[in-house]
Amino acid sequence: MHEHDHGHGGAPTRALAVVLAVTVVVLVAEVAGALLTGSLALLVDAAHVLTDVLGLALALSAARLAARAATARRTYGWARAEVLGAAGQAAVLLGVGVFVVVEAIRRFADPADVPGPALLVFGAIGLLGNLVAVVVLRRAGGADLNTRAARLEVLNDAFGSIGVLVAGLVIALTGWTRADGVAALLVGALIVPRTLLLLRDALEVLLESVPRGLDLEEVRGHLLEQEHVLAVHDLHATRVSSALPVLSAHVVIEPACFRNGTAPAVLDALQHCVAAHFAVSLTHSTFQLEPPAHTAHEAGTHA
Repeated sequence: MHEHDHGHGGAPTRALAVVLAVTVVVLVAEVAGALLTGSLALLVDAAHVLTDVLGLALALSAARLAARAATARRTYGWARAEVLGAAGQAAVLLGVGVFVVVEAIRRFADPADVPGPALLVFGAIGLLGNLVAVVVLRRAGGADLNTRAARLEVLNDAFGSIGVLVAGLVIALTGWTRADGVAALLVGALIVPRTLLLLRDALEVLLESVPRGLDLEEVRGHLLEQEHVLAVHDLHATRVSSALPVLSAHVVIEPACFRNGTAPAVLDALQHCVAAHFAVSLTHSTFQLEPPAHTAHEAGTHA
């Protein structure tokens, strides 16, 4: 049995730290604004920003933890913490989504007296912070999952701030305070789809589902095409974290490979096959090479 091991790359931690700090400032401003104005839209956007603070903190932690070497107790480090954090975020977001719907419906019947000019000020503060975060992440570059997710977080925040600004403008110009509830529902519409995606992705990893976009029968077919390979069984693929897919399989090869020293070459061919031929790059692969007689032995053991 051989495990193909590779190092993990880290996200641009300095950029993530700056964006996290900016987002915390936006959160504090929006919570203060929601308390001062009584705006549901601003409160909902603050809840949205809170989940982004948690997500960015998780991304920053994951980027730093990725640089740590694995230990005998945690052979994959803290990679699964990302998934647990995503599940926690989804739970918070679902709670926020339910609150938004209930409170917005109540406010349509009994609208609160929300000051439009003050809403404009706090919405502008939020949008300015979001734009700074977008620029910082764009300049930092990076195509890893954490950085891409962080960009999505701040872009969603920017749309939420725009919704608050529009509500403040409508209230300031027309006095129609129900615009606050409409904006809250629109911000909530940004939250719910992301909640469902987060929950789906987290559950897929926790339930050790096959990575999305990977067909195990196609993998089996490619492995069987390799020279000297006779059969493939106990084929499994899952993810330790969203960016760390792993694969394992028992591969039956010709008995002569164990006598003439070609087994290592077969192993290299198998690892190259799964790392290079599929949309999901399986660079973390473990293969157990077996002679045909061992398969019969395994069948008897499992019977």
